[in-house]
Amino acid sequence: MKNTFGNSVTVTLFGESHGSHIGIVIDGMESGIRVDEEFIRYRLSLRSSANELSTKRKEPDECRIVSGVFNGYTTGTPICMIIENTNTVSKDYDSLKILPRPGHADYTALIRYKGFQDHRGGGHFSGRLTAPLTAAGALMMSALEDRGIKIGTHISSLHGIKDRDFSSSSLEKDIDTLNDSMFAVLDDDKGELMKEAIRSAKREGDSVGGILETAVTGIPAGIGEPWFDSVESRLSHILFSVPAVKGLEFGAGFGFADMLGSEANDAFYTDGKSILTKTNNNGGINGGITNGMPIVFRCVIKPTPSIYKEQDTVDLSKNENAKLAIHGRHDPAIIHRARAVIDSVTAIALYDMLSESRL
Repeated sequence: MKNTFGNSVTVTLFGESHGSHIGIVIDGMESGIRVDEEFIRYRLSLRSSANELSTKRKEPDECRIVSGVFNGYTTGTPICMIIENTNTVSKDYDSLKILPRPGHADYTALIRYKGFQDHRGGGHFSGRLTAPLTAAGALMMSALEDRGIKIGTHISSLHGIKDRDFSSSSLEKDIDTLNDSMFAVLDDDKGELMKEAIRSAKREGDSVGGILETAVTGIPAGIGEPWFDSVESRLSHILFSVPAVKGLEFGAGFGFADMLGSEANDAFYTDGKSILTKTNNNGGINGGITNGMPIVFRCVIKPTPSIYKEQDTVDLSKNENAKLAIHGRHDPAIIHRARAVIDSVTAIALYDMLSESRL
């Protein structure tokens, strides 16, 4: 089982949903980087299950940095961050040893690890492990912001309800607004409709998904590599590692299918200081390398697979078709919590690429 991402700066995840602790090791960060622990706590709060829109499993998510930081700055040695699991109800998962949940990793984990996997709460496959990812990403987000690079994500759509688009003329203001918001939308009225859609799904014992849109400003031109280490490739690698991400597009994405080349191309111009493009259909990336315009991409977040409706499955002990009605504490939607995770993994990938480029 490999759990490490990155080239110049690496992150390694460890732990299980119902184990004593979960955590992450960051290796390769240079010394002298300011560590804002209050910012890390705030970013973890954006991912937390704070209200009726989320699971009833409440975790304080107190992140302890046990190595690699001294007097508020990185030392250059590996940084280990751990978070204690304090609110587990493992008995809710006893039946899942033989009744795999549709949409989860229960069956595939059983086959891959020959029955030795920790099945409680999804074990190592659980979205619970996005907490240390968020903490590590917060550390790198803070470092990137010190270099003038900002990352923000909003719920572009949820179960067919659409938020307004990012404003090209005030993108940084939009990002600041989102990063100060517990429910990341740009149109508060649409946000209320989305919340009601989540509540409705919860009442029905069901769940909803949607699309997250992310923008990155301040990223310099010249980051990335062609072919296998392109900016799109590296971001896709880590973004598809986030549970529930099932689709991804950069810039105009699948909209390119309906365009002419004359519409799709981003014409260059200069304002006397910088080289810019009149449009940003390519999402700030040409040939796998940043062109200095904002990076823009969208992720599809599938509906939470843990639902309270009865579903079809297989009784693995008998190799017979069976019915499953799950118990426990589950989210009717995870998209509003996932936006903090998407910001963090974006920061991790970009920080790694910037460390390689030395720009």
